[in-house]
Amino acid sequence: MNLDFLKPVIDRLPEVRLPLIQPTLNERLMYTAGVLVLFFVMYHIYPVGVVISTDTKTEFLQLVLASKIGSLITTGIGPIVLASIFLQLFVGAKIIDIDLSVPRNKAMFHGAQKLLAIILAFFEAYIYTNMMTLDPLWGDIGTRVIVALQVALGSILLLYFDEVISKYGIGSGIGLFIAGGVALAVVSGFVGILTGFGGIPQSNTLVYHLMEGGANAIPSAIIALSPLLATLLVFAASVYAEGIKVEVPLAFERARGYGGRFPIKFLYTSNMPVILAFAFLSSMQLFGRFLSGIDFQFGGVSVASFLAGYDPTGRLAGGLLYLISPNFPSPLAIAGGMPVYINLMLTSSQTLLVPFMGAVLVPESVHALIYALSLCIFSIIFGWLWTETSGMTARDVANQLKNVGLSVPGFRRDPRMIESILSKYIPVITVVGSGFVGLLAAFADLTGAIGTGTGILLTAGILYRIYEEMESRQMFELYPALKNMVGE
Repeated sequence: MNLDFLKPVIDRLPEVRLPLIQPTLNERLMYTAGVLVLFFVMYHIYPVGVVISTDTKTEFLQLVLASKIGSLITTGIGPIVLASIFLQLFVGAKIIDIDLSVPRNKAMFHGAQKLLAIILAFFEAYIYTNMMTLDPLWGDIGTRVIVALQVALGSILLLYFDEVISKYGIGSGIGLFIAGGVALAVVSGFVGILTGFGGIPQSNTLVYHLMEGGANAIPSAIIALSPLLATLLVFAASVYAEGIKVEVPLAFERARGYGGRFPIKFLYTSNMPVILAFAFLSSMQLFGRFLSGIDFQFGGVSVASFLAGYDPTGRLAGGLLYLISPNFPSPLAIAGGMPVYINLMLTSSQTLLVPFMGAVLVPESVHALIYALSLCIFSIIFGWLWTETSGMTARDVANQLKNVGLSVPGFRRDPRMIESILSKYIPVITVVGSGFVGLLAAFADLTGAIGTGTGILLTAGILYRIYEEMESRQMFELYPALKNMVGE
């Protein structure tokens, strides 16, 4: 199946046009800052018909998906990322037969992704209305439909904000929104550790332990700072990993003596594997909520209960999805802090309903292990799919280098030779790097890092790439001839 049948619809979709003149670095910074301000404005606007409330049951997913339940950006970047996942899976499974190295096909693929994201925005918006407290101004169904339309519009605006950033700004809109939401959470968490802001018990604050005095004041204060220390450790590890790379020497075929090096970074797939993994998990949780009202039995156990179990407050508290989700209590929110958190992880259990077996107790320590392994596996799978569908395989890179007249010194000027050399590095680095970001994110989540481990990891990578792009843009401005050489 190809995507030609969608062409009439895709051609009519609104699109942010490419700039006629490339924006300067200052103009890109202004566009980026402007979109970020609009994002935060939408973050604090509630649709008509929604009763304002604080939702902490899905705080983790809100951070990773750059969303805020109940606001205009309730769905966040979920529809955008989920649309990318679906199409990547279809291309990888050859359900959609398309050669993404052809510019026309690539444009068609991105158009189909945008169309699917818009459709998913309406679908997810209506599902999310079940998680909101609504004021039935137009009746129950009418209010849900009107609120869903407003939320879907907010998600579609984020889609086009992402286009604005990619064409006029710096980095990507998806990354910018995630970094903005995580930065807000980190600042709030830091203030909370100091003073108890945000519902953090006073017994967990730095000020409380220092004022209490005694021989244990300093050790207790350090333990109170452990979530912040975990945050800094993960951020530093992520930045360090961003700088690790393998460089393949290259030379221009028509200009002897001139060339450079092609860097293959340890985090070759960047933070996309984790983004895609958690978008997948969030979609599965939405699917679990959708199935919660369907009573289908298998092996004496409800399939809905096996997939996901919810406590009276609506929080995910059991089922298969619980085991692969980071539903751990935050050390900041538990009275007693980190020591009590560690004791809970070692002694508490959750009930999992298994077909033909009934209720099975699963210790939280096992839950932590399963979560870390599953996140690592999901990250590797989506990292591999991302390289296959985004033009980052050894063959794709070899053809790109050949097209600009580059080859590896000492080898025949044949893209197959370049591909054979790159194949020694790219597949291995894709797997190892994707698995690393998954494990690092899981480690941070288990140690109670502020802003969640995945959020910190994503933010570190996003900020690093924004810095790199700003640096390269400045170089292009200083040396216009370099811009012409690389085809900018």
